[in-house]
Amino acid sequence: MSVNHTLYALCYCDNFNFDELQQHLLENLRCTAYRKVLNIEWKQGDAFIFDYGVIVFFNLDIVDRLELLHKLEPFAIKPLDYLIEDEFSYSTGSDKLIIKNDHISLSNDEMMSRLAISHGIAQSTKLMHFEYQVQQTINDTAYIPANIADTGKSKLSGKELAKLRGLLFITKSNVMLNYDLLDIPDFFWEYPELDHFYIMVSDYLEIKQRIEVLSKKLETIHELFDMMAEEQKHKHSSLLEWIIIWLIAFEIAVTIFHDLLGVF
Repeated sequence: MSVNHTLYALCYCDNFNFDELQQHLLENLRCTAYRKVLNIEWKQGDAFIFDYGVIVFFNLDIVDRLELLHKLEPFAIKPLDYLIEDEFSYSTGSDKLIIKNDHISLSNDEMMSRLAISHGIAQSTKLMHFEYQVQQTINDTAYIPANIADTGKSKLSGKELAKLRGLLFITKSNVMLNYDLLDIPDFFWEYPELDHFYIMVSDYLEIKQRIEVLSKKLETIHELFDMMAEEQKHKHSSLLEWIIIWLIAFEIAVTIFHDLLGVF
C-alpha cells in the first residue's frame, strides 16, 4: 500500500546568490549540485533549491522548513514579504506518473524523478509570483483609466505620472527579464528520459496557458504606459500653448500701450 508524502513549494526571494550558496552548502551540508539547482538532504526529507528563488521541500514539516530557510537567508536576494506557495501530496509505487487533485503518483522515489517534477512545480510557483506582481500593479493603477474615461484626464501631476510610469516599468521589466525561467529547463537537454515528468506537471499546472494570460496582462500595462505618455505629452503641449497665448497677449498689450497711448 502506497504512503502519501508531503511536497511543499515556496517562492522565497527574487533569486539566490547561487555561486556562494552552492559553495557554502557543498562544504557544510549533504548537498548535490546540478545545473542551477541544489539538492540538500535535510532532517527526514530533502529540498531542491532553484537559483531563481524557489525551494521545493519533500517530507519536511514547517519547523524543519523554517530551520532550513534560516540557513539560506544570508544568500537570498530580495526576500519576499508576502507568501507565494503551493502544496501537493505524492506517493510511490504507481505503474506510471499520474497527477490528479494535487496528488502526484510516482513509480519510484528516486531523487532524479523528484527533481524532474520539481522543475515544473518550481516554475509554476515562480509564475505565481509574476502573476501576483502584475495583478497588484493592475489593481493599484485601475483608477487611472477610470479617471481618464470619466474626466478626460488622470488628475495626476507630471511628477506623479513619472513615478507611476517608473513603477510600471519596474514591474514589466522584472517579469520580462526573467521570462526565460518559464521555458523548458536546460536540465532536460542532459536528461531527456525525464522530460515526460516535466511535461505532465507543466500541463497539469497549465503553465503555458497562464503564461499567455500573463502576456495579455503585460500588454495591458504597456497600453497604460502609452495612455500615460500621451497624457503627459498633451499636458506639455497645453502648457506650451498657454505660454504662447500669454506671450502673444503680452505683445499685444505692449503694442497697444506703445502705439495708442504712447506710454513707452
